[in-house]
Amino acid sequence: MNNSRRTLFLIEVAIFSALALVLDLIPFLKFQLWAQGGSVSFAMIPVFIIAYRWGVKGGLLSGFLFGIMQVVVGTAYILTPLQGFIEYGLAFTVLGVAGIFAKQVKDALEAKQSGKFFTYLTLGVFIGSFLRFLAHLYAGVVFFAEYAPEGQPVWLYSTLYNGSYMLPAFVLSTIVIGFLFLKQPRTLLSIKD
Repeated sequence: MNNSRRTLFLIEVAIFSALALVLDLIPFLKFQLWAQGGSVSFAMIPVFIIAYRWGVKGGLLSGFLFGIMQVVVGTAYILTPLQGFIEYGLAFTVLGVAGIFAKQVKDALEAKQSGKFFTYLTLGVFIGSFLRFLAHLYAGVVFFAEYAPEGQPVWLYSTLYNGSYMLPAFVLSTIVIGFLFLKQPRTLLSIKD
């Protein structure tokens, strides 16, 4: 990667990570489901955009920065350092794994193969969202067991709790990113491998 490309990479990752935080902070752009955390918002979208523009490396870095910024600005719900790492350091970082399909998404969009485009786009967003869900699920089982209703298995409680916002967030992200890339393909195609 040459210097100007590296600079562009760093600038875009920083800007889109900050945009993810801003989207998470604007009250009318998110639907807060639970007091202990978990909301449906547009916040994952900038991380996925970077993952598709720059691949896994850009996506992981953008997700990591987004998670860390939540801790820095005080919006994170942290009980212990390990729980904080899992739910903010790890959970948001793994969103960037969506970038494993960056080339396929770009190629399908360039070739105007909308079926392939939506398939790979959805797969990437699903994998990133599912990995984030797994991190929150694990943290829920380990750190939030006391919130489970009596008689309900902790894993089921954590699955329902975290699934209640992660599934809609996945659907929202897929629709918005798909629409954005189809209507403004330059947002994706201006970066060449």
